[in-house]
Amino acid sequence: MNVMRKTRTSEMAHFTTLSEQRAVLEKEWAQWVPGAAHPLTARASNSGLRSEVAQSWRRSLRTVDPALDCAPADSSDVGSRWVESPLRAPVTELSEELRSIANDAGYVAAVTDDSGTILWSYGGAVMRRRAEQVGFAPGGRWDEAHMGTNALSLALRTGQPSTVFSAEHLVAALHGWVCYCAPIRAADGRQLGVLDLSSTWDRSHPLAMSTVRTMASAIEAQLRASMGSTGSGLRLSCLGAARLVRDGEQIRLRRRQLEILVLLALEPDGFTPERLHLAIYGDRPTSSSTLKADVSHLRRTTGGEIANRVYQLMTPLSCDAVDLLAALEAGDTATAVQLYRGPLLPESETPGIVEWREYLEVGVRTAVLASDNVEHALRYGERALDDIEVHEHALRLLPGTDPRRAVAAARLHTALRT
Repeated sequence: MNVMRKTRTSEMAHFTTLSEQRAVLEKEWAQWVPGAAHPLTARASNSGLRSEVAQSWRRSLRTVDPALDCAPADSSDVGSRWVESPLRAPVTELSEELRSIANDAGYVAAVTDDSGTILWSYGGAVMRRRAEQVGFAPGGRWDEAHMGTNALSLALRTGQPSTVFSAEHLVAALHGWVCYCAPIRAADGRQLGVLDLSSTWDRSHPLAMSTVRTMASAIEAQLRASMGSTGSGLRLSCLGAARLVRDGEQIRLRRRQLEILVLLALEPDGFTPERLHLAIYGDRPTSSSTLKADVSHLRRTTGGEIANRVYQLMTPLSCDAVDLLAALEAGDTATAVQLYRGPLLPESETPGIVEWREYLEVGVRTAVLASDNVEHALRYGERALDDIEVHEHALRLLPGTDPRRAVAAARLHTALRT
């Protein structure tokens, strides 16, 4: 891409700035990382790190060795997963443009699924070899639990575009890199993966972020076109975090209203006003008019899709918790583990939500412990870092020579210390 080329003069000035930035970050990294056995609290107030990077380092150090030299590989059939991925068609449609950007700017382009596993990548011969040396290739796992702080893991976690430069990476082998990422969403708001542009640190350029965001938007537009979707439906995400979207745009609701909507989605037969009041407020004395006002607001938000006499969704709502429940009932552990991104509305103390949260959590955990597929235990273990039994189960299933034993053993060690 011609706009990313620089004149020799501006390149040298930019290089000096980048060199200074890199040196500062290397010093910061050297102060933090050798103290990884400690909680990393004293340095936080004086740190020059971006807050999202510092927070990610804290989380990452529980499962990732900063001396790791290569991203762990996903043992499943990545080729088949790419063929089946909803991102394959739009990325293929735009592959020439992505290849042109990578070639012209000296970058590697990559697309991941929603777990952070790379499904597609492209780069020139030199950059491709460098990328493959650190596992930045199809099959590489770049989520935070496996590869620590990087732009892909931050974009996956936050749902926002992200860049990570040089020693902002937790893993030392990545200090020679700069990465730019943007999430890719379906029309209903679900995050399908991320688009990444990566290169050596000295090729860092502010236009790279705008380029990756533009290309992610183009992929989303192609996705909607290829699926023939108008994006008119609602999509409710409530596992790990809460998000209601329509046409890809987030709809803001009060927490109580989200709780009501989640309960209505999970119980399609609906609630009498008295039973919904009990599920929301328990034994606390609260006026029925408060509940009616929240339901009325939801009715307007959903286009009149909530019945009156019995509070019930008149049209089924697309919801990750409902999909998880269906997977559990079908005995589909692989799908259940993939969908389980965390507890149901984790900050809610509403009685009905707490009951459903425990039901879903016990269901997924029981299915994982009953499965002899180690991928289920490892993936669920990412979301349940304090679960000793799950990590012990993973270690029992892993062969003695499997390098992933290090991850499972580190998680178990951390859980035992908690």
